[in-house]
Amino acid sequence: MKKVRKDIKERVKKLRETIERHRQLYHTHDRPEISDEVYDALIRELEQLESQYPSLATSDSPTERVGGEVLEKFEKVVHTVPQWSFNDAFDENDIRGFDERVKRLLKTSPEYLAELKIDGLKVVLTYEKGVLKTAATRGDGRVGEDVTNNVWTIESVPLKLREPVSIIVEGEVWMGKSVLEKLNRERKKKGEELFANPRNVAAGSLRQLDSSITRTRKLDSFIYDIASVEGQTLETQEKELQLLEKLGFKVNKNYKKFENIDGIIKYWKTCEKNKDKEDYLIDGVVVKVNSRAHQESLGYTSKSPRFGIAFKFQAEQVTTVIEDITLQIGRTGVLTPVAILRPVLVAGSTVSRATLHNEDEIKRKDVRISDTVVIQKAGDVIPEVVRVLEEMRTGKERVFKFPTHFPLCGGDGRIERIPGQAAYRCVSKNSFEQQRRKLSYFTSRNVFDIDGLGPKIINQLMEAEIISNFVDIFTIKRGDLETLERFGDKSIDNLLKAIEKARSVTLARFIASLSIPQVGEETARDLAFYFKTAEKFAQTNIAELEKLDGVGPIVAHSIVDWFADKENKKLFARLLKQVRVEPVQSRALDRLPLKGKSFVLTGTLESMSREEAKEKIRSLGGEVRESVSKNTTYVVAGADPGEKLEKANDLGVRVLNESEFLKLLDSK
Repeated sequence: MKKVRKDIKERVKKLRETIERHRQLYHTHDRPEISDEVYDALIRELEQLESQYPSLATSDSPTERVGGEVLEKFEKVVHTVPQWSFNDAFDENDIRGFDERVKRLLKTSPEYLAELKIDGLKVVLTYEKGVLKTAATRGDGRVGEDVTNNVWTIESVPLKLREPVSIIVEGEVWMGKSVLEKLNRERKKKGEELFANPRNVAAGSLRQLDSSITRTRKLDSFIYDIASVEGQTLETQEKELQLLEKLGFKVNKNYKKFENIDGIIKYWKTCEKNKDKEDYLIDGVVVKVNSRAHQESLGYTSKSPRFGIAFKFQAEQVTTVIEDITLQIGRTGVLTPVAILRPVLVAGSTVSRATLHNEDEIKRKDVRISDTVVIQKAGDVIPEVVRVLEEMRTGKERVFKFPTHFPLCGGDGRIERIPGQAAYRCVSKNSFEQQRRKLSYFTSRNVFDIDGLGPKIINQLMEAEIISNFVDIFTIKRGDLETLERFGDKSIDNLLKAIEKARSVTLARFIASLSIPQVGEETARDLAFYFKTAEKFAQTNIAELEKLDGVGPIVAHSIVDWFADKENKKLFARLLKQVRVEPVQSRALDRLPLKGKSFVLTGTLESMSREEAKEKIRSLGGEVRESVSKNTTYVVAGADPGEKLEKANDLGVRVLNESEFLKLLDSK
């Protein structure tokens, strides 16, 4: 038997304690502190350790459970048919493994039925001769809670069926996202605490002792399975759904038959892409063998059916361990603390680093080396540490302290905290690493857009001492490149053509390219529109800058300080000789429909990229801001919005979803 290290035993013990605490909060008290994805990640880690070290597996492990205990406040209901919990598949390998097991046991390739996995609260409805007699929660799988009075308030649950059949059905009670938004608006007016998400509210509403409160919550339902039915034999899962619909139940229409697992995977990917379009939460696809005869043949394990599996969407929140904390240098010399993680799969990709933002954020979240943390990744956004699972601490965690020196800073490596800010920066302004990042940004798509001059080539040219600053890029000659590796005649021609093409640039991109601290692309646009020429911008002063909307004292001083540096002034003048700054077009703002309107974007839009959305807003005279304030006109919220949405709700700023945003643009 494999010997188990002490730290592994401690890890398993902590995992069990943490999982048990959050299981009770979720299933028993409807007060979850972590997302389903994070809970699943903890369970998965425990399962892996128990599998790797069988001697650690116990009969009372959380991996053996299916639900929560029953509270005393509701009558207990013993389920006539045990309520199983599906096993989970998290990726293509998992679902193909399920398919192989099914085919091996059946000795044939079955037909599958795929249904959306609704993220709500499971209910079991018992009808006698077509009349609803009891409605119960799943509870621990054997005993649930009687919530009949509350289920009577749900309009989509029939109190009497279209046929006098005795039947036990299973389904999901859920709250629409639009209902939650309306409910939270009303609660905000009353100064009440806002609800976190529809799933929690649905669970809490269904377990209210006062059913009149449940009635006001406008709950909905989907029924998806028949546990037992008197006097009828159904051949397939699909026919079950058809019978449910015929009897008057609300059945989700998005189910589909497939002959093989490849079709299931394609459907899963499509559903994940479109999940945010629905008014209900979806967290995966339930896959079942369609034939009831095959289902009976496959049977059950001690915990779950062998004939079905929950194919979960890729998690955007998972747990992992911080193995170290290091610093990353930016193009303006600002140092960002970065967590080095135990590699983990999140949102479809393996990550081993996550941003910690700054020293104040580390202290606020109390992040330490060796902590177990929740990390989050949405789309192309850099992963971040959301929170620490303090209950997983062993006492061996180490507090991170910012160093006084950092070798990549150049010079003597000293660093300093920027006055009035949470950030640290290099004292030396021209280290190799800073210049590399500045040059990579200078050539990037949103600035000079020099195709073929990415970070790797920049690094190669710097090491060969061909370039060291912005101006050097425009002085590159064929002979400079011919001796370098990976540079053939065609690639040299392409790069030189791309450099020539980039010599014409807008003033906004020109200003952004300079990497002046605090001056991002949005601020650069505002400055370009005001100053009209690069020369006028270079001659500005603090008093003039502070008058501009969107430019405060910090940005103003940063610009003036940058031009006060003689080397920066020389670089600016030399760069102007190499490029042509396009004249700023005066827009007839008075005639543009979004004049005076300011927008903040958060989350991912499906119909266009964020840059395309910004351009559309600007073309109609609107302004795009990076942060929400009481003066913001609209916050446009796509999928997976961030803290900007919360701030908008706090400030009472109007929030547009993607369809509302598109309608606004079309109406103009």
